[in-house]
Amino acid sequence: MANLKIESVTKSFGEVEALKDLNLEIKDGEFFVLLGPTGAGKTTTLRIVSGLDKPDKGTIALDEDDVTEWIPAVRDVAFVFQFYTLYPNLNVRQNLEFPLKSPIRNTPQEEIDRKVAEVAKTLHIEHLLERQTVNLSGGEMQRVGIGRAIVRTPRAFLMDEPLSNLDAKLREEMRSELSRLQKQLGQTFFYVTHDQTEAMTMADRIGVLHEGEIQQVGTPDEIYHTPANTFVARFVGSPRMNLVKVHWKGELLVSGGDEIVFEVSPAQREMLKASGKEELIVGVRPEDISIDDEKAESNCLEAEIYFKQSMGAEDILNLRFDGLVVQATVPPTRETSIGQSVCGHFNVDHAHFFDVDTELRIG
Repeated sequence: MANLKIESVTKSFGEVEALKDLNLEIKDGEFFVLLGPTGAGKTTTLRIVSGLDKPDKGTIALDEDDVTEWIPAVRDVAFVFQFYTLYPNLNVRQNLEFPLKSPIRNTPQEEIDRKVAEVAKTLHIEHLLERQTVNLSGGEMQRVGIGRAIVRTPRAFLMDEPLSNLDAKLREEMRSELSRLQKQLGQTFFYVTHDQTEAMTMADRIGVLHEGEIQQVGTPDEIYHTPANTFVARFVGSPRMNLVKVHWKGELLVSGGDEIVFEVSPAQREMLKASGKEELIVGVRPEDISIDDEKAESNCLEAEIYFKQSMGAEDILNLRFDGLVVQATVPPTRETSIGQSVCGHFNVDHAHFFDVDTELRIG
């Protein structure tokens, strides 16, 4: 196992700055997920940690070793790629044996047999050992790829979106399998993905990356419930958080055209007034917006159901307050229809507030 440190790493490709003064620390035995959209710099980070690419500036350390100049073969990290990187001319057993037969390790055959048997049992692929890789399903191929990584007990595992090519059901199964495997091995996993579900369900901690810069690092709960800025607020959560630009109108916060009015608590008002901002951004999760029959409320925010998505466990409603549209989630048992007039309620106690200029969290 290993403690992994990425310190002040910068990397450019021509005029494109892929990473900008990146700093991260992944703790020994931690499942750390680097989450970000396509082009954020996630794979570049993994390639630099593995030694496949070199940073323009900065250092990579494994425990107390500065490995920045070390070649990949001696860093003792295992890389699981997005695409299945199995040798098609070898069967499953031979693929698993391959890392142990390198000149650097020169492992005795008796130990190779023992380790392959252990890994096959851990990943439930004992019945596949003699099968050719071309005859494997996608999930089986990915299990073998992971097995080839763990068979030699590296200092850290690097995983580049290894589940992205699997179908939805298999992805769900493999998320559970990887989490179980990491806990069983107790080793350091550095996993990158654009899929927030993977990040939220598997990670001990998450780092959110955008345009080569870390936006926030924290537990899944911290990332979801206290986003550091509007990017994290929008990116984490499905459906995404509603962000409404507002201004003060007396003791109330109102949207630009007075479509939505937020009655904040005295404590919230004091905190927000202390920021000295006349304009703010209010963030409200869809689950913190509820609806009632318009006729049942004499004092409500009138809205129209503009669009509806039935997701099985919940319905996602697009609510139009005059020209302003926000999303809300309601139980599927709640009868709703497009064009219906409703009364919208915002749970302001759970609202998030952001600076309109810096887009950073207030409070």
